[in-house]
Amino acid sequence: MELAKTPEIKEPVYRWDEKAIKQIVRDMGLKVTQQRLTILECILRGRDHITAQELYEAVQAKDPNLGFATVYRFLKQLTEQEYVSEVRMGGLPARYEWARKKSHHDHLTCKQCGSICEFENQQIEDLQEAIAKSFGYILTSHVLELYGICPECQKEDGILPGTKNFS
Repeated sequence: MELAKTPEIKEPVYRWDEKAIKQIVRDMGLKVTQQRLTILECILRGRDHITAQELYEAVQAKDPNLGFATVYRFLKQLTEQEYVSEVRMGGLPARYEWARKKSHHDHLTCKQCGSICEFENQQIEDLQEAIAKSFGYILTSHVLELYGICPECQKEDGILPGTKNFS
């Protein structure tokens, strides 16, 4: 079965002002603190697919007094309340992305450089639903992670398209 290539995901543009960021903390049932606001700002205004270490480094640049445990604990709370999605890419460190500004999507990860390509494909979604149904399940969520070698790494390694001359 040949899958049609889907267009790149277009993200809506969000304006994260201080009031909106504070409201997120309140909606989580937590006290609004400067530490939480700093962490949230780094997540919301930073790049997608950030590791906990990368987030910590971004937070440290703004507030050197914030410790890794504080950053990680709040990141876990955001994940538990589904504000942030944790994406585990094979043996790579977990990466995090703001879940509420994107529609559901899947990931294709380069095993060499770690670059991540997001995609949506309705045929895959339908197939997963059908598989769950065939086993009597009601599908509530899923994570699809595909691994390979990205075009840039293929080019650098001299891999020809359509061949399997890589390990």
